Amino acid sequence: MDHAVDLPVWAAILVSFFLVVGSGLTLIGTIGFSRLPSFYERIHAPTLGTSWGTGGIVMASMVFFTVLATRPVIHEILIGIFVTVTTPVTLMLLARAALHRDRAEGNPDVLAEVSPDEPKSGPALGE
Repeated sequence: MDHAVDLPVWAAILVSFFLVVGSGLTLIGTIGFSRLPSFYERIHAPTLGTSWGTGGIVMASMVFFTVLATRPVIHEILIGIFVTVTTPVTLMLLARAALHRDRAEGNPDVLAEVSPDEPKSGPALGE
């Protein structure tokens, strides 16, 4: 990291800010994962922590290497795109698998599956 000495103060402050924000959001997601009571609540916190936390760290990396290389370094955007696309999909797959398991076991805390023939309760759209 001998090149980090060449980083201007404004860029160092910006990189530090994004690193602290990204790390803080990831930490919040981790704390939410360990502290929330049910599985369905627990899968939400790390999903947000991963997406937004990775975004902050990717931004720090982009600023750091763009300033040091004196050219735009944007390939880190691919990391952000992949994390943004795959994290919600993983959340949905985990939640649906757990819901299927809970319904198969007859867990009373989980709503039964609604068939498409049953009328929906509540006001209709537009009312």
